[in-house]
Amino acid sequence: VQLQASGGGLMHTGDSLRLACVLSGATSGRTFSTSFMGWFRQAPGKDREWVAAIAWRGTISHYADSVKGRFAISRDNAKSTVYLQLNDLKPEDTAVYYCAAGPDYSGTYASPFANEYTSWGRGTLVTVSS
Repeated sequence: VQLQASGGGLMHTGDSLRLACVLSGATSGRTFSTSFMGWFRQAPGKDREWVAAIAWRGTISHYADSVKGRFAISRDNAKSTVYLQLNDLKPEDTAVYYCAAGPDYSGTYASPFANEYTSWGRGTLVTVSS
């Protein structure tokens, strides 16, 4: 399977943006529907950090404290797509944003741990100027 993130761009403080990540491949539908999905980001010169995660049932999601209340993760299992809505953007949100998938059959688990994800996309750059 492959993950492809899109939607990044050059933004200004306070702007909103929606990122999308599509899972494709021969078994994409079944894989996506049994995977928790997450977004991570890596700012220039910094380590990758977890941003948000959502269980495959879509009813459970978690957020890093730095984005809680501003970002929202959602998914459309029929389209094998996970979204990240970024609101009230700040310069410190500047980073390459990556989506990732991890297997889970419970439907209620959403991991904040990078080592639990088995598939990663290439990332999309979000730049926020002040």
